Amino acid sequence: MENTFKYFFNEKTKIFYKYYLGNISFDDIQNSWDNIISNNLIPDETVGFIIDYRDATLQMESAEHQKIVTYYQKNIEIFKDKKIAIITEDPKDIVIPTLVRLKDKGYSSKPFSTESAAINWIKQ
Repeated sequence: MENTFKYFFNEKTKIFYKYYLGNISFDDIQNSWDNIISNNLIPDETVGFIIDYRDATLQMESAEHQKIVTYYQKNIEIFKDKKIAIITEDPKDIVIPTLVRLKDKGYSSKPFSTESAAINWIKQ
């Protein structure tokens, strides 16, 4: 997980940003969220999340989308009633976020190709 992600909270928009770098597996996703959650790094006033994969490549089979759904459900107190925008420009990396979106329950997720579109959706 070394240097595979970085994050910040935008106090103006109340959006929590998470950027992934390099080749990313499900374990990288899980470990990075575990780190953020266990260290209480997500402010209470967070209205949504932007997960940016533009500088990363998902190294996952499409069936592994269920692991992400299960993770969000297991940590629903963090994601409940939140919007999770996933930004990716590579067509092959949009498959997993699209499959996750089909199983959203208690939160909403949606893939985007631009940050401005993701922000607009979260702020709706």
